[in-house]
Amino acid sequence: MLVTAHGQDVPTFTQYKNTMTYTNPGFVGMGDGICVNGLLRQQWAGFTDSEGNKVAPETYLVTINSPMKFLHGGLGGSIIQDKLGFEKQVGINLSYSFHTSLSFADIGIGAGVSLMNHSIDFSKLKPEQQGDPILLSSELGAMIFDGNLGIFVKSENYYVGLSVINLLESHGKNLSTADNQVVRYKTDRTLFLTGMYRIFLNNQDYEIDPGFMIESNLASTQYIISTDVRYKDRFYAGISYRLLESVGVMVGVKFRDFNISYSYDVSTMKYGMPGSHEIGLSYCFKIKGDHSKTSYKNTRYL
Repeated sequence: MLVTAHGQDVPTFTQYKNTMTYTNPGFVGMGDGICVNGLLRQQWAGFTDSEGNKVAPETYLVTINSPMKFLHGGLGGSIIQDKLGFEKQVGINLSYSFHTSLSFADIGIGAGVSLMNHSIDFSKLKPEQQGDPILLSSELGAMIFDGNLGIFVKSENYYVGLSVINLLESHGKNLSTADNQVVRYKTDRTLFLTGMYRIFLNNQDYEIDPGFMIESNLASTQYIISTDVRYKDRFYAGISYRLLESVGVMVGVKFRDFNISYSYDVSTMKYGMPGSHEIGLSYCFKIKGDHSKTSYKNTRYL
């Protein structure tokens, strides 16, 4: 018997503006320095199953990206761990982006590769009918290789990005169980469309940054719209809305080269799900002696 196990959906963050090294290869190196970024998301914090097991989604993401002038572009990478119930994914992404400038904007065209380990602990599942021969009873995992593509267009006042990850929808090798069943993992091709427009107020101390992200694997689609208000690029607060799922609030502060951010989502679903937490920390710094033709100070572009 062959059982095809699809990898869980690509995780979506409320602070999606800080995840584009992972979601869009075209983004990497589009700033004028090196940026290391970490995010922790605890979705539906405290949610447990009937046995008391913590089964709420939990995601850790660490990214790094930098311009590489001698490569006419940038390099980036990410490490992600995503847990949902008794399923876990751990992956590494590496990306390269070729950069060019037009009269109206800078453009990054990128490609990347990913290596993901998928695993499910079937032994922890509690079927209604014990001893069902169709159900698996062991922990199984597989390594899967896949590819990513993306384009990122930015100017001083806006950006737009379009990307696809898990382009190949790769299959892992067949895994046999003690019950002579066969499991094969498969990735989900996922599309991302992101955008943001910056509005400066009269005194230039304040700016408003409305933005959006659309994520789709063609079977399901998520829509997020958000607005940040920033003061002297040191403090910010914002709100976000994930269609039919949650409303979130975000706050952040920049201290020297560090940025600390926090967001909390309140579920709008019917099922009374708990709220979700997100904590972000980034460290961005310019490369000495590397003077680009164009330079945008906002560290979210690093």
